[in-house]
Amino acid sequence: MRRWLGRGSVFFGALSLSVVSIVAQAAGFDHVGRLADKGFVISAQARLLDSGEVLGAINPAQSLSPASVTKLYTAAASLDRWGPQHRFTTRFVSSGSLGSDGVLHGDLVLEGGGDPALTSEALWQLIQKLRELGVSSVDGQLVVSQARFGPVTCTTTDRCDTRTEGTNAYASLLSSAAINYGSWCATVMPGVVGQPARITSCDTVAPTIRIENDVKTVAAGGSATLYAKRVTDSQGDTLRVSGQIPAGSYPRPVYKASSDPADQTGQTLLSLLRQSGIPVSGGYAVSRQAPPSTAQSLAAVEGKPLQELLLRTLNYSNNFMADTLALDLTSGTQQGLPDAGRALERFAAGLPGHGPVTLHSGSGLTPENRVSAQNVNALLGAMYGRASLFPTFVAGMQVPTNGPMHFIRRGSQTFQDHVMLKTGTLNEPVTVRAIAGYFRTESGRWGSFAVLVNGTASTPYLSWRETLPMVSDDLTAMIERH
Repeated sequence: MRRWLGRGSVFFGALSLSVVSIVAQAAGFDHVGRLADKGFVISAQARLLDSGEVLGAINPAQSLSPASVTKLYTAAASLDRWGPQHRFTTRFVSSGSLGSDGVLHGDLVLEGGGDPALTSEALWQLIQKLRELGVSSVDGQLVVSQARFGPVTCTTTDRCDTRTEGTNAYASLLSSAAINYGSWCATVMPGVVGQPARITSCDTVAPTIRIENDVKTVAAGGSATLYAKRVTDSQGDTLRVSGQIPAGSYPRPVYKASSDPADQTGQTLLSLLRQSGIPVSGGYAVSRQAPPSTAQSLAAVEGKPLQELLLRTLNYSNNFMADTLALDLTSGTQQGLPDAGRALERFAAGLPGHGPVTLHSGSGLTPENRVSAQNVNALLGAMYGRASLFPTFVAGMQVPTNGPMHFIRRGSQTFQDHVMLKTGTLNEPVTVRAIAGYFRTESGRWGSFAVLVNGTASTPYLSWRETLPMVSDDLTAMIERH
């Protein structure tokens, strides 16, 4: 699903050498170690956190791509910087004047604060505060300021493709003034049988994006099959939806990444202002400039606490949220993913016993990221030792038996009940299946583990259906022995 730009020879060359040099010291990881016979490169380590005893290891110092296990670094660095209760603030500011008749003479500026979970609902709250101030109309422009960062240069093929066509939501583009995770949302509802379905916006009364509706309503009991993509031309974004939906069925949302998150915010916010009775005479514009120094704060809305953001970021492996948080860790303005990666690298370098890593993003979409199982265990051990941060950190991980991602509900019941984990998946340029987290032994002791499996150009496809039972068998034995 995820693709990559450039430097393929370096990636494949490094892994090919690793295959030759891999040491099959699979003590404790007997099942996972069998993947080496198929040409996969493995870095694995499990240990007890109270004594430091290593229960199993395969090339623990081998640096490999961790995919979305990278998000553990982003979560830890964010907690270290801000603490669980930190909230990101989004503001309306203006250097204009508010007349006694409620007219704001001047531009109304939305100052994007890098909130990774800013939604249309929050914008409604912000507009309500504007109304409470007495603003009834704006004689000027609505300006969306993404001065903090944005538009962020794309570094992977998926994100670069999103600029012209949106076929998914996981590769959303990035901006400090983005809303709704950088994606458009439309709701598809059945109409009269034989007639087109009804499609409305999830966010506004009237859709702000053009919608091409080719969804037919079929008889009740039929199957629902929806296909959607977002295309962009000189007129802007269009959401094309086709397929069928049966009469009497429940509404179904469709999410596709927008071509320009800040522009999406401008369109949506302008529509919400008008719907709330605050017309804006000059339309909207998007700016990379900070608001004028003379601008005064008119209204502000705080986002959800960081602990809630991390729960969604890790549980659902949300790439947009993870990369936005990593960008928030940078200093200055107009920072990019390489700057965010360096901020994470500096954090990791300060962890006891960790050592250097290579991180080009906070999400793991960039397959150039390199960490070892030993690195990840150092991170997990450091966070376990932070009594005030550990509960929030571990809460973002999934327990297989009741986690939201059903594909992890594999392996023994001991594994499903005793492990808290984060997975990472990439399919290009090579297969990556990574998993890391904590476990509780039968006697109640805490342990940490990391298993990073990378393929090469010649290895077969590796599914989680095949990988998870191997990890489960090995960890189950460790848990039950201790």
